[in-house]
Amino acid sequence: MKKYINAETMAPLWITISMFVIWEIICKGFSVPIYLLPAPSDIWIASVEFKDALINNSLQTLWTTSVGFALAVGFGLVTGIAIGWSKKLYTGLYPIMIGFNSVPKVAVVPILVLWFGIGTIPAIITAFLISFFPIVVNVATGLATTEPEMDDVLKALGASKLDRLLKVGLPGAMPHFFGSLKIAITLAFVGSVVSETVAANSGIGHMMLAAQANFEVPLVFAGLLALAFEGVIMYAIFVWVEKRFTGWAFRAQGQ
Repeated sequence: MKKYINAETMAPLWITISMFVIWEIICKGFSVPIYLLPAPSDIWIASVEFKDALINNSLQTLWTTSVGFALAVGFGLVTGIAIGWSKKLYTGLYPIMIGFNSVPKVAVVPILVLWFGIGTIPAIITAFLISFFPIVVNVATGLATTEPEMDDVLKALGASKLDRLLKVGLPGAMPHFFGSLKIAITLAFVGSVVSETVAANSGIGHMMLAAQANFEVPLVFAGLLALAFEGVIMYAIFVWVEKRFTGWAFRAQGQ
């Protein structure tokens, strides 16, 4: 147990606690109005008072984010492999994807509402759209940067293009893929909340918008902290997944 609990692993916790303490001291010491910047103690009181709404909306956002992210992983992996494997697909699809990714997703939400109505589906699709691109890019990049020497050896041994993809390309792209998951999951939360603030009847974004309308500023910050907590937990999960499946890459870096 001591091996896992050391100064390095505890540093983020102590830094976070210190930030909240400083935040509390500044708000109380300088009598900052609660409607401008509530102190952590005020946020905690609001969290306890509205705990049911906070929990239910947090779970809703976590659900829509997870579904959209899962779809992005599936479609992003397949699309990234296709683009990285075929130069023609790379040339044809990559500019289109860049153009679509450049469109702010908040501008797409009204269209999704017209098609699917107000609710969960636009949030899921927005989470999918915003987290899809990083996965595709990283998988395609991983395949495109396969060591040419290894590829040449397999060619000399008579391996087909599919064999080279399965035995060299995909294993070499896995660090890029799992690294992209850490980026994509945080972006998926952004997509869900953006959609919830525009067109939803539940979720953290919807709750924060309603709290803002009622001047419940501590509850707005409680929603932000709940969202941050979910993001950190999901990020930590994928850090563990990355090390679990691509530990060989980390060991190579440490040598």
